[in-house]
Amino acid sequence: MTSDHGADQGGPGFDAVLRSYRLRAKLTQDELAARAGVGVRTVRDLERGRASRPQRTTVELLAAALGLAGADRLAFLAAARGQPAGAGPPPRYMRLPPAGDLIGRDGDVAELVARLSPARVDGRRGITLVGLAGVGKTSLALTVAHRVAPAYPGGIAGVVITDGSTTGEVLGGVAAVFGVGRPDDLAPRFAGRSALLLIDAVERASEAVAEGLGRLLDQHPTLRFLATGRHPVGLPTERVWTVTPLVAPPEDAGPELADVAGYPAVALFLDRLSRVRGGPVEPDEVAPLSALVRRLGGLPIALELAAARGRVLTVAEILDRYGDRVLDLSGRPAAGAVVSVREAVAASYRLLAPDEQRALHRLATFRNRWSLDLAEAVIADGAATDAVHLLDRLLELGLLSARGARAFRFRLLDVVGDYALERAAADGDLAAARHRHAEVLADLAQGIATDLKEGRLAEAAARLDDVAGDLGAALTFAAREHPHIALRLAAALPRWWRLRGRDVTGRQWLRRLLADPRTADADPLVRAWAKVGLAQLALEHGSGAEEIDSAESALTDFVTHGDVPGQLTAHTQLAALWLTAGGYERARRHGAAALELARRSGRARDMAVAENNLTWHEIREGDLAAARDRLAEVDRLASRCGEHRLRALAAANLAEVERLDGRFAEAARLGRYAIAELEDVGDPGHRRRVLATIGLALAESGRVAEASAVLAELRTAAPQAVADGPAAIVEAAIALRQGEEKRAAESFAAAAAAYAGGHDPRDTVEALVGVVRSTPEAERRQEAVARLAELCRTGGITLLPRERELLGADVLRRLEEQV
Repeated sequence: MTSDHGADQGGPGFDAVLRSYRLRAKLTQDELAARAGVGVRTVRDLERGRASRPQRTTVELLAAALGLAGADRLAFLAAARGQPAGAGPPPRYMRLPPAGDLIGRDGDVAELVARLSPARVDGRRGITLVGLAGVGKTSLALTVAHRVAPAYPGGIAGVVITDGSTTGEVLGGVAAVFGVGRPDDLAPRFAGRSALLLIDAVERASEAVAEGLGRLLDQHPTLRFLATGRHPVGLPTERVWTVTPLVAPPEDAGPELADVAGYPAVALFLDRLSRVRGGPVEPDEVAPLSALVRRLGGLPIALELAAARGRVLTVAEILDRYGDRVLDLSGRPAAGAVVSVREAVAASYRLLAPDEQRALHRLATFRNRWSLDLAEAVIADGAATDAVHLLDRLLELGLLSARGARAFRFRLLDVVGDYALERAAADGDLAAARHRHAEVLADLAQGIATDLKEGRLAEAAARLDDVAGDLGAALTFAAREHPHIALRLAAALPRWWRLRGRDVTGRQWLRRLLADPRTADADPLVRAWAKVGLAQLALEHGSGAEEIDSAESALTDFVTHGDVPGQLTAHTQLAALWLTAGGYERARRHGAAALELARRSGRARDMAVAENNLTWHEIREGDLAAARDRLAEVDRLASRCGEHRLRALAAANLAEVERLDGRFAEAARLGRYAIAELEDVGDPGHRRRVLATIGLALAESGRVAEASAVLAELRTAAPQAVADGPAAIVEAAIALRQGEEKRAAESFAAAAAAYAGGHDPRDTVEALVGVVRSTPEAERRQEAVARLAELCRTGGITLLPRERELLGADVLRRLEEQV
């Protein structure tokens, strides 16, 4: 037990004075003895009051070792001789040490000052600041203590707990810093006045502190306390205040220093950096600065140690060297002590029981924030630790952050997670922890996969977005060590991958896992879902024909095992795949099979999907009335089952039907409605196609200015597109309307080239009709007519009445001869 921070009144003995100056110098008893050239037992006896009158030579050696000079040295020597405090210069140890510059804690300071006001009665007798070592608890406590000092006429004094302190030593230390000889003398010392006791590092002797402080609070009604520690004292009248790391800028923070300088973590780093380098932060250092303070997790000790490297490194170099090994940050020996981020975390880790440590290893495998349910799932594998108790314990120790009001989301501090994984590897527990993490993520993805097919698409996709980093980490580990789990996880993700534009990556994963011989004996239905997912993703980037065999194999497996949802999905995918391969009749047969199966099984949503897919065939065959009937049925069925996305798709398709039928105003209205609805349900993937429908409708109806605005929107949405069919065909329609036939012909030709080979040959047909209309050269017109005839013949496409009218009788006759 050591006294620290001094008393603001009275005159403590030499034991308290020696401890105060030693702690101010940041020396241990062993280190002070070594510096002074005296025995460590001498120092211990002096600090315990067993040798109250040391020899002058010993005192001189100790003063020199402590680096005391001037008034400090005189006060130290006077205390050794037992002189009263007022006999010489005012001893600085009688006051609390300076609080120092505290950055980023204004809100905490204001609230703590308010709660420690003697006039505020809430049943609490004190506050304990808890948190990770190095988070700034002591600095915050000192700042608050100085702020509230005028409100405590009985005085403010502080003690620092040392390892192994007894209850008697705690009580004796408190008496000493308040300037009295025994704890029994505190009552007349306070004389009914409010007093505040500051206690630092309560975890070093938690039972002694709890017992001693409990006695003091019972005996002295006017006494309150402010404590710091890696865990609370444990008193019923205690309020626990978690000191969290400083807030760092988010990833989307601006690129300028002014955009990030206001974040407390950045402010602290910049302050400490300015002390070791002369110039300001350069503009090209702002981005690595933001990344660095995020990686350091806003932990003050890590920020200060990293900033100290700024003497010889740029911010980018600090990030490059320490971004992936934050735990290695340590300070040079200062006052005999080595400061290390690893040791700061280890100190709190050692407070956990073995079961809690093993559970922490598993929680450390999460990359994103996680819920209580996920925590329970990941630590349930053979762990005796209750998840609620564990999370409460980790919050209590300041190792964990929580966000939210009703549904909390948790995250370990980065340095805590890094250290926990390091310990898991050392204990041989890392592989088991990652295995459990992969199992939990596979279960989660499979549970969400069903919702990705229902009306809760946006919500389900958002749930997967929340754990995107964990999905990737689990897949990478499991593909190497547990391929069955990896296949189960990947088979649940194709729809999410497609929705988020990750179709190429997803297809690579599925192909790799299906080809892995270790998955040959995996659950056949899991393999079937992986195959159909592979085809779905291939279709997304124009390679659908390559995966027809995979989808056909999946359909066979689903039929064999009587899996109706799987059969419906496979038929639907095969309908789309055969379109890309030019097998239009096969595509229609699969669409009709899906509709029949959905009707037999009473699945309204699947009926709506099938009707929507068959609409294209009606358009292909030139039957717009039948297409309208199918889309009306889609809208009815989707409304019945609450499928807003399908209703939006039906509106988009109906807009196209209305345009093809020459009802341009209605097409534009429906298109705008469909875009708004698709964005509302979180599926903007069809936006460009619907924009093209709107742009064409506006141009063909003479609303050129509005069509030009749509064209600008199309170009903005895909500025890097080399062959952009939608933009080219809208530009062609505008040019044709403005009488610029040469520009129209060039744009129609560009659209035809861009659409060629796509899954919808009707797009190419429309572009070629435009080429024929606008091209004056007979040879180029003839080439376009030949290509048009070939498409109509191979695709079974019937020209619409409006297209036939635009082509004219002569062209139609030549076209029919070639078909």
